[in-house]
Amino acid sequence: MFCNSTKRLNLWACVLSSGIFLSLQSVAALAQQPSPASTDDAYARSIVEKADQVRFPSEGFQVDIVINSSQPDKQAETRKYRVLSKGNENTVVMVTEPASERGQIILMKGRDLWVFMPEVSQPVRISLAQRLTGQVANGDLARANFAGDYNPTVLRNETINGENYVVMELAAVDRSVTYQKVVYWVNQKNAWPLKAEFYSLSNRLLKKCSYENFQTLAGKQRPTRLVMEDALRGNEKSTLEYSEMKLRDLPDKIFTKDYLKKLE
Repeated sequence: MFCNSTKRLNLWACVLSSGIFLSLQSVAALAQQPSPASTDDAYARSIVEKADQVRFPSEGFQVDIVINSSQPDKQAETRKYRVLSKGNENTVVMVTEPASERGQIILMKGRDLWVFMPEVSQPVRISLAQRLTGQVANGDLARANFAGDYNPTVLRNETINGENYVVMELAAVDRSVTYQKVVYWVNQKNAWPLKAEFYSLSNRLLKKCSYENFQTLAGKQRPTRLVMEDALRGNEKSTLEYSEMKLRDLPDKIFTKDYLKKLE
């Protein structure tokens, strides 16, 4: 009888230990699975990366930009720029018009920005958020790397004109980027950006942007017109027109402070 009791106890011990082992296995398996939040964040980041590639090539390229700015009681202003860019971390912005400012050049290395002016011997450090012209900040031309500058999360989905859009909130990785928060609408099917809202550190809506007139530039359908509108004064806006985009093999030496004087 004692032997039978011992066998039963051993059997129960085996069952219990097996159950504990299986439970531990289940816990370990759950721990290895990504949380819904991390999955959503990865999905949001993939959309932002694709939208970045729609807006600009990942290879070296050159593009001409005309900016027309208007506001009440003031004469409309037109400025022209040529941008040379390589990857997401190297950009040169050259003023081509007005003629009086030709020779001014902005250099971006990562999130560091300098402006070179012919009458000043050394480049001057400036910020991405500083106004360039009208409603356009330096970072709007020099750095358009949303995937590198922001941590995106999905807010919701919206249907606009029969198309499905993912609406995301982009939180700045630090205070050095152009805007501290962006709300961004991107087409779920083709990753075309539709519009964006830009916010300050105090969460104030600064300006709105729409991406328009998609045409083939450098072998891909891209927005060729950006309309940036002051959120507080809706009758003040700047329209950016992109043209003559072409891929270029740009040597690294172009994106150095010592080389700025040699650029034309």
